[in-house]
Amino acid sequence: MYSILPIFWKAFLLTLQVSAIGILGATFIGFFLAIILYYRIPYLYRISRVYIEISRNTPLLIQLFFLYFGLGVWVNISNFWCAIFGVIFLGASYMAESFRLGLQQVHKIQIEQALSLGFSRLQILRFIILPQSIGVSMPAICANILFLIKETSIVGAIALPDIMAIAKEIIGIYSQTNEALFLLIVAYLIMLLPLSFIFMALEKYCKRIYN
Repeated sequence: MYSILPIFWKAFLLTLQVSAIGILGATFIGFFLAIILYYRIPYLYRISRVYIEISRNTPLLIQLFFLYFGLGVWVNISNFWCAIFGVIFLGASYMAESFRLGLQQVHKIQIEQALSLGFSRLQILRFIILPQSIGVSMPAICANILFLIKETSIVGAIALPDIMAIAKEIIGIYSQTNEALFLLIVAYLIMLLPLSFIFMALEKYCKRIYN
């Protein structure tokens, strides 16, 4: 295990990088998709719904193949960015539904009262809708983040040396199955366990604040 630890460390950092950039992009895009769905913005609403249905009902592996082998014929894109775009493409749809769920929990009577007091649409979104919706959306958003980190385990299918791909390579070349699997489990626990505890504390905080 000591001899293969440097290789695993590089793969671990690569997996973290893909996960972090992909999740940030998915959260950013998902939020704006949720706004489009909530306000039912003409034209963009239908496009957003089609995108979400395609994204949520196709496996990430197929999406990665399409980006890497399909679009790669016309666009020169590295496997690193293909992996990130794949995580964003899949994650944004889940994030959009999570944000939309929270937005829809705000009672319309509050919006009507704010309009009667002279609030603009932007002020209503900023001061009334978003503060209340975040508490409702937070459990789903946290679950999506953990889900997307675990989904990165298949980016090795496009020749990206993440921890799963390195583990398979070590098993295939050196037959060090136990060592590779042990390091693989430890690596994912290091990534996911602290986040799980942080998210549990965050959910409790949101329930205490917003309920």
